[in-house]
Amino acid sequence: MIREDLEALIAAQETLDVEFKGEAKHALSDSELVEAVVCLANRPGTAPGWLLVGVEDDGRVTGARPRHGDHIDVSRVQSLVAGRTCPALAVAAEVQALGGSPVLVIEVPPARSPVGTSDGKYLRRALGGDGRPACVPMHFHEMQAQQADRGVLDYSALAVTDARWTDLDPLEFERFRRFVRESQGRGDSSLVELADLELAKALGAVQANHEVSAVRVLGLLLFGREESLRRLLPAHEVAFQVLAGEKVEVNDFFRWPLLRLVEELLARFRARNREEEVLVGMLRVGVPDYPPAAFREGLANALIHRDYTRLGAVHVQWHADRLEIASPGGFPEGVRLDNLLVTQPRPRNLLLADAFKRAGIVERTARGIDTIFHEQLRNGRPAPSYARSNEAGVVLVLPGGKANLAFAQFVAEESQAARPLALDDLLLLNQLWLERRANTGEAAAAIQKPETEARARLQRLVEAGLVESRGERKGRTWLLSAAAYRRLGEPGAYVRQRGFEPLQQAQMVRQYVQKHGSISRAEAAELCQMSSPQAYRLLKSLVEQGVLDPSGKRGRSVRYVAKAR
Repeated sequence: MIREDLEALIAAQETLDVEFKGEAKHALSDSELVEAVVCLANRPGTAPGWLLVGVEDDGRVTGARPRHGDHIDVSRVQSLVAGRTCPALAVAAEVQALGGSPVLVIEVPPARSPVGTSDGKYLRRALGGDGRPACVPMHFHEMQAQQADRGVLDYSALAVTDARWTDLDPLEFERFRRFVRESQGRGDSSLVELADLELAKALGAVQANHEVSAVRVLGLLLFGREESLRRLLPAHEVAFQVLAGEKVEVNDFFRWPLLRLVEELLARFRARNREEEVLVGMLRVGVPDYPPAAFREGLANALIHRDYTRLGAVHVQWHADRLEIASPGGFPEGVRLDNLLVTQPRPRNLLLADAFKRAGIVERTARGIDTIFHEQLRNGRPAPSYARSNEAGVVLVLPGGKANLAFAQFVAEESQAARPLALDDLLLLNQLWLERRANTGEAAAAIQKPETEARARLQRLVEAGLVESRGERKGRTWLLSAAAYRRLGEPGAYVRQRGFEPLQQAQMVRQYVQKHGSISRAEAAELCQMSSPQAYRLLKSLVEQGVLDPSGKRGRSVRYVAKAR
């Protein structure tokens, strides 16, 4: 690690990836050092962790004490960690001098499976009760959750010791078959004719040869009796709440098998979901408060990907202006807010995800997130948000309120004309509609893809007559075309966003100089709503025309004054 990076780590204070261990009061024992390394190895995420010995909790560098005579032997530190951890953990250690004080820097790789000390102590890095990072005990169910997050363990495939075949309800097997029959070809029709035991074996819900030897978590979740679920899977619970401000109108909690829950919640959703209509040619197209396909996928994702080792219910909350679906457990490893739309599917409970696909509840392509975004946008709604998610839970917010019927009609017309808009198109059009303009970097962030792909997608929208570009190279910005604004019912917005033509821009600069005596490139860019290179070219042309003269220092700090007559 270079000195500047170390100083930056210390300046940022402790995080889940960085821990300070000061030795101002007493030297850190070997056991304490190994425990700190174990704690960092069991942290969430994939970034390397850093243990900084010789840095106090408040970020003061007091120095690491000698551990081997009059110095610190980093190879012996690495050997100590490897010999006192199970499984053996390979770390990298070095000593850096800051302000004349040595700092022992230990880089800790994330562990694929739980790591403990050789005497059986397991710790993990987490936020403490005061909101600060801390090392806390790591319990067995948390080890299972960590392995599930990292794709090492499928919790739904674990056998439940006390579960028996009699804990499963024959009515739920029939419900599964009905879901397949009613799925319009999305489900696995080969399962419909199977007997209960054969169906359970085909899904992996039980361990069986001639007779059932064990019932898995999946079997209980899909087919378990209510009393068996309460006894054997106490973490499983789902809440449906209707909230009007501070008032709770509905507050129901269920411990039912999953397909029964899906059926109940879909029925409640349909009963409350209102719909408007727009006329597209000779057809009437419904625009619901919340798209049914988006709700269905969001609910299924919450049930499939929740952490069943954590206590807490999946919450479906109906607010006046939004619908929220929250589930215990953060995103699986590798899934982040900035790659939700492009990362490969990483189901926490693989067998359960497969069972939902074979029942026809979710798409077999495993791109439910795409469906949620596409359905929300094409119905004239703001994009869904996962911004409130953290390591403890995932929260999906579907914004409601008044729909943009003109946008919904616009999307329907494109589809009817055999020009269907893909998800990337909708994301870009939605951003330009809400933000009015965007540069290529902002467009790339919206679709979560490289700038080259964003630029290519925007060019196709330009060719389709829906988007226009303004400026060149890095200064290029994008906005909706006049035709798009006209179809969206706001023709005047195009004129406001397009701004002023060059002659008008030149006139604005002349008036500014007349009133204020001079103008800079940055002031011209702000005045005319253009990029800095565009402002420079405008000012340069006015100099060449004999209207302005540069004054003062050259470069970006130059100011332009009226040319003397």
